[in-house]
Amino acid sequence: MIDTIENSRIEFKVKLVDDLEETVIGFLNSKDGGIIYLGVNDNGKVVGLNNNLDILQRKIKDRIISNIEPSVLGLFDLEVLEENNKKYLKITIARGLEKPYHLKGMGMTSDSCFIRVGSSNERMDDHLISKMFRERTRNSLKNIISPRQELTFTDLKIYYKEKGFDIGNNFETQLGFFTPDGKYNYLAYLLADENTISVKVAKYAGDDVDELMENYEFGYCSLVKATYRVLEKFRVENKIYAKITYPERKEQPMYDYNAVREVIINALVHNDWSTEYPPKFEFFSDRLEVSSFGGIQSEFTEEEFLEGYSAPKNPELMRVFRDLELVEHLGTGIRKILKKYDKGIYHFFPHFIRVSIRYNQNEFKYENIKSTIAFSGLTKIQESIVKLLLDKPTLTQPELARILGVGERKIRYNMKELIDNNFIERIGSNKTGEWIVRNRKDDKNE
Repeated sequence: MIDTIENSRIEFKVKLVDDLEETVIGFLNSKDGGIIYLGVNDNGKVVGLNNNLDILQRKIKDRIISNIEPSVLGLFDLEVLEENNKKYLKITIARGLEKPYHLKGMGMTSDSCFIRVGSSNERMDDHLISKMFRERTRNSLKNIISPRQELTFTDLKIYYKEKGFDIGNNFETQLGFFTPDGKYNYLAYLLADENTISVKVAKYAGDDVDELMENYEFGYCSLVKATYRVLEKFRVENKIYAKITYPERKEQPMYDYNAVREVIINALVHNDWSTEYPPKFEFFSDRLEVSSFGGIQSEFTEEEFLEGYSAPKNPELMRVFRDLELVEHLGTGIRKILKKYDKGIYHFFPHFIRVSIRYNQNEFKYENIKSTIAFSGLTKIQESIVKLLLDKPTLTQPELARILGVGERKIRYNMKELIDNNFIERIGSNKTGEWIVRNRKDDKNE
């Protein structure tokens, strides 16, 4: 049973129906977006779907993408749920930024434009259609011309290939890299192999910015590559604190890495890149802070934002991050963060949002350990390789090279040393196997 009723944000459908696109358009054109539950009756009872859900999901995606204009890529998400052995679909639709959305091939008319009113979809009149069109954002990344037109996307294509995508000749067109007049846009610029976007991580000695200890530059490259490098820096900085309590030893990290990972990715994906200001990533002696520019969209309150209601500021960029599995489902990032931290970590300003997370120290003491791995004798890059393999044992050498920002030859050399010294071992085949880390402290005691 779905614990709600049909309303301005919720629609129940027993099965896939002919007017699905009208409902999706209604949510896209509304203030809040919405959710369609497929396989649920009007009373919110889960009746389930008998279809092959893989085929059904592909059919729904194709209908939404093919039958609605402007592009809705990055604005919807499908998720299979189950209750009492009955499977149903949850279709999450974000509020669109290029209103009015309409049925493809019919133009912006009252017969093709819909909006959510209460629990129903209503046709829009000509006045509302004209008003929405005038207010359509003019700062979309896809409409801003790239400051450079000689762009390459070698890294991005490799990331896509590693996720199983077939990279064809129209790769750049499919990702929306061109303005209406055929020039590379700012989205392409952000994801190109080279750009002038500086992405820094700063580390301060105290609890203010008076004394800068370290300043790491991870930008001037594809934003995806920069994201991996920032994530790795935050993972490496996550010290483990320990407390000896009889009869056991307890450990806890400085911060919950998975929650912080969501904070970092949200900052990068939802940053207002039209300002040309990148997010700020900062370590202080007592906390970490991540600031992104743009603030909350005017249509949403702080409370709605913290409940996960928002629309992607950069839907085309969101689409790329979802393709590469850096982002999961729409609206889940905030909820994941708030499972670990209080809402007070968020600080809202007119032009930016700051997340401030204090470290988990308390009565625990730092003992210069990262985990149960004995790192003595390893070089810095070997340490990083081991830590990455602990986090994701299926990482390939090309993936490790891109995350760490070094050549594959250097990765191969250092992994051979790790293998020869029994730090790591390959289990299974090259395609389906994984790495295991052998040199744990408890292994040494065996």
